[in-house]
This record gives sequence, structure tokens and C-alpha cells, in this order.
Amino acid sequence: MKAIGVDLGGTHVMAAVVEDDGSIHSKHEIDVEDRSFPSVLKLLETAIGGALSDAASNVVGIGIGSPGNIDATTGAVRNSPNFGPSWNGAPLGEKLHERFGIPVFVGNDARCATLGEYVYGVGRGTRDFVLITLGTGIGGGIVADGNLVLGSAMGAGEVGHHQIRPKDGFVCSCGKIGCFEAQASGTGLIRHAMALAPSFPRSTLLAGAPQDLGSKRIRKAAQAGEMHGLAAWRNYCDDLALGVANIVAFLNPEIIALGGGVSKAEEFLLDAVRPRVDELVTMAPRGSSRIAIAQFENDAGALGAATMAMNGGLATKPEPVAVR
Repeated sequence: MKAIGVDLGGTHVMAAVVEDDGSIHSKHEIDVEDRSFPSVLKLLETAIGGALSDAASNVVGIGIGSPGNIDATTGAVRNSPNFGPSWNGAPLGEKLHERFGIPVFVGNDARCATLGEYVYGVGRGTRDFVLITLGTGIGGGIVADGNLVLGSAMGAGEVGHHQIRPKDGFVCSCGKIGCFEAQASGTGLIRHAMALAPSFPRSTLLAGAPQDLGSKRIRKAAQAGEMHGLAAWRNYCDDLALGVANIVAFLNPEIIALGGGVSKAEEFLLDAVRPRVDELVTMAPRGSSRIAIAQFENDAGALGAATMAMNGGLATKPEPVAVR
């Protein structure tokens, strides 16, 4: 058994053939330049078509991990703030089913990534698990007692939008002040560096245009001991630890996995965050929620989306079943 797993992001589309043992083959990636629904739909059709051609046979369905709030029954995108108004009510599942004639399942991209990490990755074998993706924003997903938590309108798991600094934080893309996403995403790391810039007028990070200051560059500067980078990294990790400690208080999962671009710092990140989380957690036993680095990085979304197609929906069954 196999399925096509699709990870739809703001900058690229990736469709892959995924076997029922979690192995990933034949990736088809296309950059996204125009985020309007008609334009992205054409890119999806091209990427999925290429993956289906490579798969040849035994494809039980197509799974799509898409940004936004999803109507799981119809596969429509109710809204997707990062993609714009042309996606409000966009019939994504319906259009792709018409094009390819096989079952299509659509889920939120972060929940799909959580499913992939839970079934095949660092969350495997646990009952309570949380994934936090630290990219341009913060995505997430929650598994409680072996079940992916979806909420009454598929809106659960948006851990990036609880406020951790509501009075003095950065303005979030959602309009609130001091959201976890605003403070502790990759974009948040850049904001911390810019906020500290007046204190480091000779910083090497300030060379070049402001738009060239990316989170990867700041992370590498911190790892190299550059003072501006280190100061920004410490402030960033304090905010990341605050949000993670809140999640421990809310859920006390066995594992909290950190994914996304910032997580590539691995032990440099964990060594800064774990002790601070231990200081902030008061009610759960210290260390009862282990903080780890996610296993699949950029492949988790496509893996989880294909698993969704093989399971017949956003379930957490470790043994996939055929879509009927």
C-alpha cells in the first residue's frame, strides 16, 4: 500500500510517494511564487501528477497538508491567513479529486506533521505527544492518550497563538501582542536580534541589508560566540522555554518535539531550553516531559499527509487501513 503525501507551504509544494512502512520516495518539489488558489492548484496538480506517475500502482489516496483551518468532511480550506482571501472556502479536496479520480484527504499542515512524527518518528510509542514547529511561524499538534486532538472545528493545536508576553511583546501576524509565535518562531529570533541592535553597533550581524538577517545567520553567530547573536539567542530561548513550560502545564506530554528550521541547532538549542523549562514548571514533576528534536524535519508534513490518506482521515492508528 502507498499514498501520495503533499506538504503545501508558503514557499514551495512537495509531493512524494510514501509507503505504508513510512519510507518516502520520489519527491516532486515546486517553488510557490503566486499564492492565489488557482495558481497553487496548478502547482499541486503538476507535483501530484509527477508523484502518481512514479508510484505506478497501489495508490490508495492523496493526502494534503495545507495551511489554514480545514473542513475535513469536504476537504475545503475555510481560511488560510498566510495564503490570503482567495483561499477562503477554497474547494481544494474537491478540485484535486476531480482531477485525479482517487480519494483525497486534506488536513492542517502542522497536524499532518504531528501525525507523521507520532506514528513514525520521535513520538512513536508514546501516548501523549506534542510537536512544535519553529519556522517562519509556529505550528503545532497535540496527541493525547493516543489520539490526535483536532477540536470541535479542527482548530486545536494552534500552540503558536497563546500569548506569553501580552504587554511588552512583539506584534503577531494574527494581530495580538506577544504570541508564542511572535516571540519564539524563526521570525521571533530575528526580532530579538533587531531589538538588541542599538546595544551592538559594531555587530557583524548588522552588516548588509536588514532583509538579509535570517534566523540561520543569527543562530550560527550565537554558536560562534558573537556577542550580539548570543544575546539574541538567550532572549529567544527564554521565550521559547516560557511557551514550552506552558505546554507542559497544560498537557504534561511524554515528549515535546521541536521541529522546523531553528531546531537544526539541536543540542545548542536543547541545552539552553531544557534547564529554563525545568525552572518554570512548578506542578508537573521535573523532567516528566522530555524535550527532543523532531526526526523528520521537512519530510514530516508529507509523511503525515500520506498517513492520513492511508488511515482514511487524521487518525493516529499505527497500522494504516485502506481508504474505502
